[in-house]
Amino acid sequence: MHPVVVYTLSRFGLFAVALAVLYLVGLRTYLLLAAAFVVSGVVSYVLLSKQRDALSERIARKRQGSGEN
Repeated sequence: MHPVVVYTLSRFGLFAVALAVLYLVGLRTYLLLAAAFVVSGVVSYVLLSKQRDALSERIARKRQGSGEN
């Protein structure tokens, strides 16, 4: 599967999980979305490093390939 799709779906998945966990814990104010965004960002920084590296490698290869033409 394309690295962009994998990384994007993983980020959306982590956001959904963070949103659900924070809601179940009791955070039901207007800050729920912002807190879920921050939590999922921090968690994705740690858990999705492999996917992020694959994505950046793919982008670098594409840029190198287009520069030769």
